[in-house]
Amino acid sequence: MNIEPTAPITQDVLTLPRKPVEGEKVNLVGLTRDQLRAALIAAGTPEKQVKMRLGQVWQWIYHWGVRDFAGMTNLAKDYRALLETHFKIELPEVVSRQISADGTRKYLVRIAGGHEVETVYIPEEGRGTLCVSSQVGCTLTCSFCHTGTQRLVRNLTAGEIVGQLMLTRDDLGEWPVPGAPKDETRLVSNLVLMGMGEPLYNFDSVRDAMAVVMDNEGLTLSRRRITLSTSGVVPEIARAATEIGCMLAVSFHATTDAVRDVLVPINKKWNIKTLLDTLREYPRLSNSERITFEYVMLKGVNDSDADARRLVKLIAGIPAKINLIPFNEWPGAPYQRSDQDRIEAFADIVYKAGYASPVRTPRGEDIMAACGQLKSATERARKNRAAVAVEAGV
Repeated sequence: MNIEPTAPITQDVLTLPRKPVEGEKVNLVGLTRDQLRAALIAAGTPEKQVKMRLGQVWQWIYHWGVRDFAGMTNLAKDYRALLETHFKIELPEVVSRQISADGTRKYLVRIAGGHEVETVYIPEEGRGTLCVSSQVGCTLTCSFCHTGTQRLVRNLTAGEIVGQLMLTRDDLGEWPVPGAPKDETRLVSNLVLMGMGEPLYNFDSVRDAMAVVMDNEGLTLSRRRITLSTSGVVPEIARAATEIGCMLAVSFHATTDAVRDVLVPINKKWNIKTLLDTLREYPRLSNSERITFEYVMLKGVNDSDADARRLVKLIAGIPAKINLIPFNEWPGAPYQRSDQDRIEAFADIVYKAGYASPVRTPRGEDIMAACGQLKSATERARKNRAAVAVEAGV
């Protein structure tokens, strides 16, 4: 196999959402505190009041989940009218929701420009994990990943990333009710940036979105309950440690450059040694306990005992956990899932070397919501139409 990686695409050359025209209302969702403060002042909020107004508006949006300025009852009516004139509180549109037999929920979400991404909520005993997307499509072309077969369209804005968490809380009925007894139960207790796209190729929007999500007066997710998954964008990893500071997962998937070049083509730019040298510094810079190495189990490709032994040798000295992921098949996939006994033998070698090596239970396979299966219906349909046209000689 020989798969060339797509060159990194920066935000300035992507198809971005249309810029607001003069007089158009500004969406407050996704603005950081500093950005919201500046927006309130620009709209006419007196500077001596802005600290108080910022806190009030922030709590209404992110603690109470209010979408209508009229419902912000501790603000004077004339100030609510001012907010209504200049701003809006708008989330991406939920096009469809599928619920798996295991309770996993997959949302098809439409963002500006008519593009669609997928968001997955995975309920577990005592917790719930939300997998959010950071890009429409992906630029990395990892050969085992269904999302990677869809070309990158554009980066998501911070508001579109935060909006995925908020619309999920809408669907789950998780917003607190004023006057009701306080309920500390969190249906969405963890967030993973493991959906469509490479988060570190959309760094600024991801950083700003996570600042909103981690703020302790709103959505209040701890940085230790947020995991950013990267395929190995080496120059941005140290920056993520200091500017975001959440937990880090790395899509590793191979123990030799020859195999990883095919499975994760970004390896041709930053190889295993370069990646690992950078990762050794991440726990110190971010004050994280450990790094998670994600390793998809592909039959006859990367699942031998020799691979397992190389893996533990490669990551020696890095505080780490290895997540072994049974390959989630998709139509036309060029790989097969490793046999269960092979996965268990691999896990045993890793465990005996002193590393936690849980085998991830596939979730939501019946609705194509499992790891590596996400691909938006819009882009599938576009590809299908294009294929029909080719076959018809158009």
